[in-house]
Amino acid sequence: MRADLLAGPVEGLDEALSAVDAFDRALVAGLLRPQPAGADGPARLADAVAGTPLASRVAEAAAKAGAGAAGEDHFVALAAARTALLGSVHDALLIRVEEAAGRSRGAEAVSVTAGQPMANLPAAARAWLSELARCGWQGIDHEVVSGAAEIVSAMLPEPSLRRLAVLLDGFAAELAASCPGASAERFPVRRWADLWSRGMLLTVPGAAATPVTGTVDGRLLPLGIDVQEHATAAQAQVHAVLEPADGSAPRIVRAGVSVPKPDTVLGAGIWQLMRPHMSLLAAAGEGRSMHLTGMPVTAEGDLVWSDEYARPGEPAEAFATARVALPAATAPVTAPLDRHPARIAVPVFLEGYTARTDDDGVLTFTVAGLDLVVDTDRIPAAGPLTPEAVAKSGACIALIRWDAGAFGVQPLAVETTVRKKVTAVQAGAWAGGTADKAGVRAEKAATDAAKVLSERAGRLLRK
Repeated sequence: MRADLLAGPVEGLDEALSAVDAFDRALVAGLLRPQPAGADGPARLADAVAGTPLASRVAEAAAKAGAGAAGEDHFVALAAARTALLGSVHDALLIRVEEAAGRSRGAEAVSVTAGQPMANLPAAARAWLSELARCGWQGIDHEVVSGAAEIVSAMLPEPSLRRLAVLLDGFAAELAASCPGASAERFPVRRWADLWSRGMLLTVPGAAATPVTGTVDGRLLPLGIDVQEHATAAQAQVHAVLEPADGSAPRIVRAGVSVPKPDTVLGAGIWQLMRPHMSLLAAAGEGRSMHLTGMPVTAEGDLVWSDEYARPGEPAEAFATARVALPAATAPVTAPLDRHPARIAVPVFLEGYTARTDDDGVLTFTVAGLDLVVDTDRIPAAGPLTPEAVAKSGACIALIRWDAGAFGVQPLAVETTVRKKVTAVQAGAWAGGTADKAGVRAEKAATDAAKVLSERAGRLLRK
């Protein structure tokens, strides 16, 4: 990997982010009666997209917002402009990463199939989000925030609206935890503006439609597992290289599974919840390939996993895949609404770096003279990989990410020396089961917790 190509400024990036930040500050005070300090936020967006197809609509929306008279259509236009700017940042950064990785990107356009959602429910969601924009984060209270509850309840049974429903539900929960806004000292300004913009655009007909899928045949070679865990949910995403059966160029693909969970199930216990839904987890943890026949896949490279289209293959060591197959693999395209810097997660193979930990405990890899901060907070408790093992490693399979104005890495697996022997340690090594003492204890605790919860649920149902 040419890490040196990640260094240096990206043309236009600072200007785009500055315009986004100006609009985000305006959302803090609200757009019903814009404050002098934030009044230029919508105007900055309009200036940034001048000369694009959005120009006239955003200019009108910015003028209305500046006068405190913006309607729902104007808020949609402003959300679109903000999303387009962050999409341009995403594209510029991704080009830089792919150049450094020496990788080409697929040229296939992402298309969607239009559904027929109930029109009144997206309209209700748009009205609630517009009210949030008018009152601003400083003006939120429980009465305003609670307006989402009935909308979410009505949306959840409708599959085509579930993506928007889940976003609104989580957004409303975060807002409720900060009510009243007038007494809050700080706000997650960028995050809430991201959620507001995404929600607003998902109310537009067709925006949340299902991506068109094809099918693939071939050998799947897992690279590593990215695990995200929250109090009531867990997600595992397997990053892999697909070698198509027709002999075409290998492709980078992903396959994910998400499950709800009780907050008493922690660490390695989450694998018990996810294993029944995806045999790929065990294959990735055990270092095996999978043979796919007719597996559905989106243009973005996401496998719509079903075990009926997969069977276990021969052993496939992740670092051999990273050294041989990954450099020649084609990267997938990105859907328009997913073009955001926070979504960048490009699998790469690193070696020949030096690692150091500063006085604040921040771990940094120096690769070809470039410092890349290692995001040790993303190392899951559900596996044997630890910050200490990463710090002593000599090779690493990682995801390149971009945060706080700089590139960094999230380790998925490392090669490190254990008792004078080079050993691979993976974040998802326990996905298929483990004999590790810590993993066994966590699995047993999860089994006990699930048994107790099942008994309690049974008693409640019998009453």
